[in-house]
Amino acid sequence: GSEMCIRDSATHVTVSVDHVIESFRNDLYEGYKSSDGMEDEILSQIPLMEDALVALGVPVWPMVKYEADDGLAAGALIAAADSRVDQVQILTPDKDLGQVVLGDRIVQFDRRQDLIINEEAVHTKFGVGPQSIADWLGLVGDTADGFPGLPGWGAKSASSVLAQYLHIENIPDAAEQWAHDGVTVRGAAKLATTLSEQREMADLFKVIATVVTEVDDDVDLGSVDDWQWRGPTKDLAKIAASLEMTDLVERAERAMIGR
Repeated sequence: GSEMCIRDSATHVTVSVDHVIESFRNDLYEGYKSSDGMEDEILSQIPLMEDALVALGVPVWPMVKYEADDGLAAGALIAAADSRVDQVQILTPDKDLGQVVLGDRIVQFDRRQDLIINEEAVHTKFGVGPQSIADWLGLVGDTADGFPGLPGWGAKSASSVLAQYLHIENIPDAAEQWAHDGVTVRGAAKLATTLSEQREMADLFKVIATVVTEVDDDVDLGSVDDWQWRGPTKDLAKIAASLEMTDLVERAERAMIGR
């Protein structure tokens, strides 16, 4: 991914990685995704990938307490606060990173579909804006991360209710109040009962779904100037050979032309 965005003339590139799979979220909820059942082959590739990126001259953020997505979110905010930056692109379509999308300034880029996800696209996709994404995930769940959300709550019901109330804590317990406020959603009474009985779980899932944007107690991300790509290091040839990617050096050097 980093090599592609260098080739596409990005001037500053960083990669946030799950140095270990477990994070503080595993302490919050037992079912949260972990390294259990992951193939050894995949786990053994993480340090190789980190070494290859460093050799390519790309700063790596090895997250331990937090997760790769937290690093990306925190880094995106640092970059967006720098007036010299034209646009911040987060190179993942992960749902949870929709919460840091900001207009056209912080966007997600889905490489597989060659798609920019800006704030308007987040609204179109989820029926709510970035400020409600963690709430939406808290209610609906995220199977990729291993938390189920609340029974009966799905994408449509969460979108309809949050479009009115923005956050889980603002949603009234009584379905009659929903109707009074103009929320029309199928099975409202049952959904309202489930939420009122399981608010603690909903709040917990929201915390799990919320990206952390202050990660200094895990990794020092530095500033935008630290992320400028200045070309590969001399170690790249050796690492490329060990990975049997002999054309990597040539591709990296080609990307340096005209910089």
